[in-house]
Amino acid sequence: MPKERFIVIGAVAAGMSAASRARRLKPDMEIIGFEKTGAISWAACGMPYLIADKVKSADNLVHYDVKFFKERRNIDVLLYHEVKKIFPPQKTVLVGNIKTGEEKEYTYDKLLIATGARPLVPPIKGIELKGVFTLRALQEGISIKEYIKTNSPRNGLIIGAGYIGMEMAEAFAAMGIKVTMVEKMPNVLGTMDDEITQVVEEELKRNDVTLIKSSGVTEFQGNGSISRVLTDNGLTIDADIALIGAGIRPNSEIAKDVGIELGKTGAIKVNERMETNIPDIYAAGDCAEAYHLILGRNVYMPLGTTANKQGRVAGENASGGNASFGGIVGTAVFKTFDLEVGRTGITEKEAKAEGIDYVSNIIQDESRAFYYPDRQEIKVKLVANKKTGMLLGAQMAGHEGIAKRVDVFATAITDKMTARQIGQLDLGYAPPFSPVYDPILIAADELQKKLNV
Repeated sequence: MPKERFIVIGAVAAGMSAASRARRLKPDMEIIGFEKTGAISWAACGMPYLIADKVKSADNLVHYDVKFFKERRNIDVLLYHEVKKIFPPQKTVLVGNIKTGEEKEYTYDKLLIATGARPLVPPIKGIELKGVFTLRALQEGISIKEYIKTNSPRNGLIIGAGYIGMEMAEAFAAMGIKVTMVEKMPNVLGTMDDEITQVVEEELKRNDVTLIKSSGVTEFQGNGSISRVLTDNGLTIDADIALIGAGIRPNSEIAKDVGIELGKTGAIKVNERMETNIPDIYAAGDCAEAYHLILGRNVYMPLGTTANKQGRVAGENASGGNASFGGIVGTAVFKTFDLEVGRTGITEKEAKAEGIDYVSNIIQDESRAFYYPDRQEIKVKLVANKKTGMLLGAQMAGHEGIAKRVDVFATAITDKMTARQIGQLDLGYAPPFSPVYDPILIAADELQKKLNV
C-alpha cells in the first residue's frame, strides 16, 4: 500500500512549518515541497539588515537548507520547481522544472498552498532600468546588496512609506545613501493614527530623509541605469538606486483557477483549520487570509509570525490532527533609525471606519525612572470600546522599550481585557527598565477616565 503523500507548494515560512509539523505527527507520511526559487526556510524580515551590512551574508538568513530537511526530517524539497496547476478531482498537481522545462504530475492525499505574496509593482515608465528593485525574494535582497557594493549609489529613492520603506530608509542611509521617500497617500504608515506617524516623520527628518507625500512616481529615467525620477506633481529627483515598496499582493491565482474560494481581500479564504472550500486542500501564510479577533472577520495582514503559526496548524490537520488557528489582533513592530514603533488591535481611524463607538486617549511618558540616565520619551495611544471599556487597540512610538510593551497590549486585547483591568496589571519594575508606574499603566488609567464603565 503506497504511503500517504502531503505536497506543499512553497517552502518558506508557512510551507516548511507545515511540513515539519506533519512529519513530527506522522513519521511514515511522504512529504514533498516544491519551491520555485533557490532558497527555503529563510528569514525575509532580515533583508534590510543584510542590505545595511549588519548581516554579513545571505547564508545567515537561511534557517535550514534542503539537506537538513532531507537528512534530519525526511522531507524532500525540490528547488526551482513551480506548481503550475492543481487538479482537485484527480488529486494531482502539474509541476514544472524551471531549469530544464520538464513537466511532471504528482499525486497528493493532502495539499498545502503556501505560495506567499509578491510586490505590488505600479506601471511606471522606465521600470526596467538597472538599479530599480523590489524586495521580496532572497535573491532580490542579495542583488540590492551587490548593486550597492558595485555601483556606490549616492541618492536613493523609496516608493512607499510603509514598514518596508521605513526599514529600507535606515538601510540605505547606513550605506551612505541619501534617501528620498515618495508616498502616494497623504500619510505615512497607512492606517496608523496621526499622533504616531508625526513622531515617525520627525525621525525621518532628523536623519535627513526627504519625505514627499501625496505624490507618485511617473517615470524612471537614465541611460541603461536609473539616474533620476519624475513625479506626478512635477518634481525631478536625483536617484541612482530605487526601491519599490508600494505593498504586496497574495499569490492566490493558482487557487482561484481551480475554484478555491478567495476572500474579499483577494487572498485565499480559509477556516480556523486552514482548510479551503475544496477537501484536502489547505492554505497558509502570505497567500491566505487570517481571522481578526477584533474585527470578527478574515483580513489580509501578511506577517512571518502568522505564516509560521498557520503553517503549523495546516500541517497538523493534514496529518490527521485537529488544530485551530487562534486568530490575530494585528500586532506589528518595526524600527527606523533609532525610533521603535508598534501597534496592535485597531487604530482610531479603523474604529471610525468600522462604525465602532469608541474612546481614545494619548499620553507621553518616559521609558525609565525619572532619575535614571538615558531615559527616552514614549508616546502611547489607546482605543477602547466606549460601552464596555474593552481595549481595542494600542499604538506606541519611542526610542526604546516599545516592542515588549506592545506585546503586553496584544495579550490584553486577545484576552478581551478592559482599560481598568490593564491599569491594575502587576508589571515588573526596576529603574533601568521603567518608571515605578509604567507608561502602560498610565495610558490605561488615563483612558479609563474617559469611560463610564
